[in-house]
Amino acid sequence: MGPVAPLELLELLKQRAAERIDEAAERLGALSRAIWSAPELAYEEHRAHRELTSFLEREPPAKSWAVQPHFGLATAFRAEWAPPEAAAGPGALQLAFLCEYDALPALGHACGHNLIAEVGVAAALGLRAALEAVAAPPPVKVIVLGTPAEEDGGGKIDLIEAGAFKDLDVVFMAHPSQEDAAYLLDVAEHDVTVKYYGKASHAAAYPWEGVNALDAAVLAYNNLSALRQQMKPTWRLHGIIKNGGVKPNIIPSYSELVYYFRAPSMKELQVLTKKAEDSFRAAALATGCTVEIKSGAHDYYNVLPNKILCNAYMENGKKLGIEFISEDAVLNGPSGSTDFGNVSFVVPGIHPYFYIGTDALNHTEQYTEAAGSQEAQLYTLRTAKALAMTALDVIFKPELLEGIREEFKSKLQEEQLLNTPA
Repeated sequence: MGPVAPLELLELLKQRAAERIDEAAERLGALSRAIWSAPELAYEEHRAHRELTSFLEREPPAKSWAVQPHFGLATAFRAEWAPPEAAAGPGALQLAFLCEYDALPALGHACGHNLIAEVGVAAALGLRAALEAVAAPPPVKVIVLGTPAEEDGGGKIDLIEAGAFKDLDVVFMAHPSQEDAAYLLDVAEHDVTVKYYGKASHAAAYPWEGVNALDAAVLAYNNLSALRQQMKPTWRLHGIIKNGGVKPNIIPSYSELVYYFRAPSMKELQVLTKKAEDSFRAAALATGCTVEIKSGAHDYYNVLPNKILCNAYMENGKKLGIEFISEDAVLNGPSGSTDFGNVSFVVPGIHPYFYIGTDALNHTEQYTEAAGSQEAQLYTLRTAKALAMTALDVIFKPELLEGIREEFKSKLQEEQLLNTPA
């Protein structure tokens, strides 16, 4: 167990963390805007990756952050700092702040991942400054982990498989939203690409010779629309017809759809996926097409909330003026999916949401604009302060860390029982 700091000292350390974030505010804002102004898609975030690693390499004193620039993936990174006075050996507490920085096609940073990256770096700077103010700092490693490809592919899952989360004790990140919440009910997600193969023919002269792959895609789309009536209220499916033919007077010989399925748990997700795949195959049978159903590289797990960690975050956030939505609003509010869900099955962590000064919805042009605004900076840095302060609680309150670990184990066991076949 780590050392217990008197309450007064802990509050002073939290104040120092907040001060350090304020001192770096201009540079942190510039970092965020550099990422925002040049949006890059999943696994292609080369400029954002360079901006982040260069920022940490230049952080005074130079080279004080040990940066591994290509950590498991070309656009992932790991930066680590430990108090030189502390024996940061195998038993050191390892706390990681996660950064995301990929953007959306056509919309750019409409989910504010530039702000997620800024929060992660800012919180790490604040925590480091607080630990530097301790005469005999505890054995701890402060880590910034760059995790690309959240919007598509699941970079965190790639990194889990590469061992990047091994030996981490607690992970922290925060996501922009329309309100402040210590957690939201992020659900499990599975995506598929469906391809229909038919036979081309002249659509006017001899259509009977053709096998219409577009008809198959349209039937599949309508099958899933009809399925919604029998879906649980917590299930979601949504998709697009990506390819529907090349010319009106040619019977389409090929069509393609992309669909996402979501449910509160992996077990329910499997049930929904089976129903959807039956609908795809039914469309092929009705039209005489052949069908190919290909799953995405990774499923996104539902996020396991850690209430003890969330409560500590809320306590710190309220001191900074953050007004959190109610528990009812959390339970009845909208939800999405994130590859942080997979992380939450491997290591205890927190994934709060934060207001950025707008009521605009994520994945819209208006949210892109808001994510690059100066107004968003106040809320972004306030969130970073709350994360850094919560990390200090984890370090200096052994009973808190013990409770976080116990709840993680309990939630994991509950989820395993839930997903066990009947």
